[in-house]
Amino acid sequence: MKRLTDNINSRYFEAADKLLPSRRRGRIVAFVESYDDVSFWRLLLDEFETPDRYFQIMLPNKGGLTKGKKSALRSCIEHNGLGKNLIACVDSDYDWLLQGVTQTSKEIISNPYVIQTYTYAIENYQCWSGSLHQVCVQCTLNDHRLIDFPAFMELYSKAVYPLFVWNVWFYRKKLHNQYSMQDLNIDIRLKNVDVNRPQGVLIGVTERVSHKVRWMENHYPEAIQEVAELRKELTAMGVTENETYLFLQGHHLVENVIMKLLLPVCTALRQEREAEIRRYAVHNQQYRNEISAYQHSQMSLAEALRKNTHYRDCALYQRMRDDMRALLSMLPEGGGQDKQDTENLKSANQHQEG
Repeated sequence: MKRLTDNINSRYFEAADKLLPSRRRGRIVAFVESYDDVSFWRLLLDEFETPDRYFQIMLPNKGGLTKGKKSALRSCIEHNGLGKNLIACVDSDYDWLLQGVTQTSKEIISNPYVIQTYTYAIENYQCWSGSLHQVCVQCTLNDHRLIDFPAFMELYSKAVYPLFVWNVWFYRKKLHNQYSMQDLNIDIRLKNVDVNRPQGVLIGVTERVSHKVRWMENHYPEAIQEVAELRKELTAMGVTENETYLFLQGHHLVENVIMKLLLPVCTALRQEREAEIRRYAVHNQQYRNEISAYQHSQMSLAEALRKNTHYRDCALYQRMRDDMRALLSMLPEGGGQDKQDTENLKSANQHQEG
């Protein structure tokens, strides 16, 4: 039996909006994958709102409030529900890199009403190297640059790139059970980062990757030429060895790379600031007051990363902007012929939950 939610598509929103007066702004509904994604996509969509057009971000269904939610959104795409009144905003995962090998990949790279991140997920933007210093400042209120984060992440990316390309090759060949993303994550994770000698951890990663690549070449000699061609293709797509980290699994990047890098840096910066307070305090009471105020003003690293919005200078973010402009150029003036007000939003939400 079909549910009412099965009938929600661009035509539904268009028909519903025609019931309303024409004086309201046109609405484009944007489906996102989960509530965690709302603030990220709101930041992008805000740039494209006009006096005649606005976006309403929604989840595909009530079950979309949990992770592992992409199946509901995929169902919407596969049933051709997207159009000038309804778009989808999704993480690329590996779908863009697969270039049509799977049905989901075909839909994401060919459907003009799908806006994708290009990075693996929104977490990769939040870990953009150009923004990591700001994250540390939010956490520690200390502007001292202990590590050149863009340089570190560039060296890390170059170190893991050869193995990353092999992993993409396995997924394109639908052989990911032989070398999965989880296997890759284990091989390229960071261990202990020494703030005074950060290059040491990169040497370890490089050695592990080199060893694994040699193993691959010994066990899959027939793939060596194909992997070399794949490298050229990825480069042409803009997937360069300098920014490999942007295409790694998002949660792995946060937990096993960026957190491992930033935690010791933030610890050192906090200790530096606390020592400064101790040095300049006139008496113990002033020291205790200043330390208490400082500690209450800090933000946790996990929260700072989650709230990070300093990634909008990333080239791939600009690519999303370009996709939005291309999409909107296909729409009628004002974002569609529909007009919308708050009562219709309420009606649409009720219909979703039906």
